Amino acid sequence: MLLVFKDIRISKLLFSLSFTVALTACNSLPSESEASAQQGQSRANQQITPVDVAIARTGSLTEQPEYTGTTAPAREVSLRSQVTGQVLSIGVDVGDTVRQGQTLARLDDALLVSAVNQAEAELASLRAAVARAQNQVSNAQAQVERSRLELQQAQADLARQERLLQEGAVPAQQAEQARTEAQTAAQILRAAQEQVRTEQQAQAAAQSQVTAQEAVVAQAKRQQSYARLTAPIAGRVMQRLTEVGNLVQPNTEIVRIGDFSRIQVNVEISELELARIRQGQTVSVRLDAFPDEVFEGQVSRISPAADRTARLIPVQVVIPNSNGQIGSGLLARVQFASEETQRVIVPQTALPPTQGSPQQQESTIYVVNETAASEGTVTARQVTLGQSANGQVEILSGLQPGERFVARSGGALTDGATVRFSILSESQQGS
Repeated sequence: MLLVFKDIRISKLLFSLSFTVALTACNSLPSESEASAQQGQSRANQQITPVDVAIARTGSLTEQPEYTGTTAPAREVSLRSQVTGQVLSIGVDVGDTVRQGQTLARLDDALLVSAVNQAEAELASLRAAVARAQNQVSNAQAQVERSRLELQQAQADLARQERLLQEGAVPAQQAEQARTEAQTAAQILRAAQEQVRTEQQAQAAAQSQVTAQEAVVAQAKRQQSYARLTAPIAGRVMQRLTEVGNLVQPNTEIVRIGDFSRIQVNVEISELELARIRQGQTVSVRLDAFPDEVFEGQVSRISPAADRTARLIPVQVVIPNSNGQIGSGLLARVQFASEETQRVIVPQTALPPTQGSPQQQESTIYVVNETAASEGTVTARQVTLGQSANGQVEILSGLQPGERFVARSGGALTDGATVRFSILSESQQGS
């Protein structure tokens, strides 16, 4: 009986053990399938080479020196008061755009208007004096005409009396009286002519006074016009230097205006660099205020005189600024464009390790064809090499600016290979 009981217990134990083994085997089957899939995925990932992608750009192997300067408007003008007066209004503030001739401020012109009225009244009085002098001249000239007629009559009477005297028809005393009358008439004519000259001189003097007073009136009106201050140039207000209600004197600065249509930057270059800089040469300018932009300018002036101590030569660069985004006082970094031909420059790492030596004339570069946001394929392309320096190589032909290429690869590449873009890769949007 005891033996049978033991056999039953052993049978139950064996059954439980076999059931547990079977259950464990069933549970392990999906895990093995998942592992196989992961191994396949891993092998697929291992076939995609990670690469750094760059965009082809032109440049020079020789690094150009950088010069710093400060931006300033092409023209800067101070609007100053030319007369004494209280500021009644200022119509602009810092940053405002102004037109040439636009009224910017007004001064109290009450005293100036009074001066104009007084000068005009004096002018009217002098013009009346001129009119009177002209009348006197006319009267004197009329007297001359009358005296001339009287002289002619006296001379005719004298001639007739002398003829009668010769004939014995009149006494000598009567002829002598006619002679005296003729002489008197001549003296009267000369006196009348002298009076005309005197009156004409008086008229000329009065006219000169009128001319002088007209200048006084014009000056008074000009002084009155100075109470209205207008913009001498078109530009933007850089500073406002007084306020409404202030009493300003002549030469007091009211506002400062800058012409920001062009920006100038003054830099000092070494005398050793002078030979490669010429007027009109293109320059690239970077501003710390706009770190993502490069501005193009030109050399506008080169000073003929160098600093005798530092041997530095002032050079002025002008940058177009039609949109007005560049202001004054910004730090500018200027590089003068090289006269050398600009070629595509790539890093040495973009070429296969066994190629790209100074003696090598041709090599292979891998151009990227983007198929997804983070992956793409590459095409092997033959390129002609130029000079190399500082880990950079010139590409004479085979690669165009703007094309994307493999700058560095995590492994060997072949034509048509699939690659994964690293986080350091440049995108077309970022170019």
